[in-house]
Amino acid sequence: MSFRYVSQLPTPEEIREQFPVPAHLAELKKKRDQEIADVITGKSNKFLVIIGPCSADNEDAVCDYISRLTKVNEQVRDKLILIPRIYTNKPRTTGEGYKGIVSQPDPEKKPDFTAGLIAMRKMHIRAMEESGLTAADEMLYPDNWGYVEDILSYVAIGARSVEDQQHRMTVSGFDVASGMKNPTSGTLSVMLNSVYAAQHSHSFIYRGHEVLTSGNPLAHTVLRGAVNKHGQSIPNYHYEDLVRLLTLYNEHDLVNPACIIDANHNNSNKDYAQQIRIVKEVMHSRKLSPDIYKLVKGVMIESYLEEGAQEIGGGVYGKSITDPCLGWDASERLIYDIAEY
Repeated sequence: MSFRYVSQLPTPEEIREQFPVPAHLAELKKKRDQEIADVITGKSNKFLVIIGPCSADNEDAVCDYISRLTKVNEQVRDKLILIPRIYTNKPRTTGEGYKGIVSQPDPEKKPDFTAGLIAMRKMHIRAMEESGLTAADEMLYPDNWGYVEDILSYVAIGARSVEDQQHRMTVSGFDVASGMKNPTSGTLSVMLNSVYAAQHSHSFIYRGHEVLTSGNPLAHTVLRGAVNKHGQSIPNYHYEDLVRLLTLYNEHDLVNPACIIDANHNNSNKDYAQQIRIVKEVMHSRKLSPDIYKLVKGVMIESYLEEGAQEIGGGVYGKSITDPCLGWDASERLIYDIAEY
């Protein structure tokens, strides 16, 4: 038999009941969701900065990082909306390696998905309570939405998931801003088709039910760079790329044209230090054209307490165990620089 069913996991309803979001945090999320939605729809000129670790592997370090963001947020809140990255599932190109806290709440031990779902909920709720900020996560597994629908204010769909029909249709039922990344091939039409699908209603099978979604008008594009046939990175954050995306947006029947620039991944050729330069170029491009200013709503930055990365078990508090990240000092300066544009 190809599948061995190890254990029955708690349902989303059971997990949410066991670890509920307090009423005052539910109100916080509602307010934050609306503020972010107003940026995507053009009602607000604030700029989104989605920033944090590549993978949220340690509750104490993640909450420490986000609490530092809170202090910065107080200084820039009139211009920026800071959205912490609390990414609890880590996509792996080959299927090998640490797959995130939902899979392994202790990166040095075997997978434990029940403990992982609990660890994820506890970390998100603690981060909200201590920071006053609600977070973003990547929706690697569409069936997991029920576990996080009451705690996330932003959802990203990754380059390897964006072509998948289940991801597209599931996003059509979300009520928060959802960024659809360009695929690794870089084909912009694929990304825009995913936005179209997410913005429209669908009937499909989801977690053993027939469901009908209303469509998500907050679905939008995320440029994260691409890979050519030789495996080389191709950036797509330059001014000319933004003009091309705007042209394609105008050719498609889509509402709320909006784009977020992922400053890492293939845009930086996975050189985390280049994120500073890339973000500043994007901010400059917004100055060059009112249309680009309206289109580009934010940036994504991978950042943690300590710069770089370490192996699992390395023991450095607040240092990534997946992709390398900017350190806190450089990240703090970059946020203030963004606010100055």
